[in-house]
Amino acid sequence: MSKWISVCELDKVYEGTGVCALIEGKQVAIFRPTEEEQVYALDNMDPFAHSNVMSRGIICEHQAQLWVASPLKKQRFNLQDGHCFENKEVALTTYKTRIQSGTIEVQAH
Repeated sequence: MSKWISVCELDKVYEGTGVCALIEGKQVAIFRPTEEEQVYALDNMDPFAHSNVMSRGIICEHQAQLWVASPLKKQRFNLQDGHCFENKEVALTTYKTRIQSGTIEVQAH
């Protein structure tokens, strides 16, 4: 059974940025692309650079979808399903998120 982990208050994550959270021993990148109460969560490990840097990536929109570009090698990963735009064989694990009473929660796997 999976459980929800409280990460931080929504207003602590600025629009257009990401933060890193430790979820049951794993680094997870959490992104807030707009002011709306919607956040996304992906593995923080860049699979190409093998570094925990995805939370520092640049959020962008392409083909009407939201992506995060790795700050190191610039590959883009879809915020909804984690697949890599440049290499369809590579994907980041995604995590379900929700906002409860103004707090971001991530569902642990």
